[in-house]
Amino acid sequence: MCGRFVLLTDLSVIVEAFGIEDAAGQYSTGNDISPGQQIASVIHDDKNRLVGFRWGLIPSWAKNPSMGNNMINARAETVSIKPSFQEAFKRRRCLIVADGFYEWAKVDRKKVPYHFYLKSGAPFGLAGLYETWTSPDNGTIKTCTIITTKANELLSPIHDRMPVIVPKDKEVLWIDPRIQDQKKLVAVLKPYPAEEMEMAEGFVPPHKPKVVDYF
Repeated sequence: MCGRFVLLTDLSVIVEAFGIEDAAGQYSTGNDISPGQQIASVIHDDKNRLVGFRWGLIPSWAKNPSMGNNMINARAETVSIKPSFQEAFKRRRCLIVADGFYEWAKVDRKKVPYHFYLKSGAPFGLAGLYETWTSPDNGTIKTCTIITTKANELLSPIHDRMPVIVPKDKEVLWIDPRIQDQKKLVAVLKPYPAEEMEMAEGFVPPHKPKVVDYF
């Protein structure tokens, strides 16, 4: 699973790395971003847009928003057919911007965090889905989930799952809502090459969390 991640990269770097042409909203930064927070996400309609989604997907048909508490992740193996995710998988795919993520291992009856990141140090996009939920009083909440797959060789000693890191050459395909070829989309949801990643025990050194506004 993926229940915590890191984002410390400046907005200007994100804009360049993901070809952002429009940005509006806000997102959280820090060394321990958790479900329920607004997280930086890239979507595409007529252009690449940077938006903020609350982490924990609420399906459009949900009766109340609490359902999102249990939907921070979607499994790559079932995301295209599970009712909670299949409509978003067809046309509401996004990239969750991150610098790294955590998985935990049990050591002497304690859970120890391990930080995973790219050797390049560059930010990357985690495969995500998003939805808009409308409340009975017509208020809206925009939410998302992160897709996970089986762990690669680097992660497997720590955990059997990892978030899907979308390769740079597949980012355009993943966020383009016009592409609905399930075989092509499912093919993106693979473990990222272990040789391009590194890990370190413990949390990234603490930085003061903040919310970035980019209206």
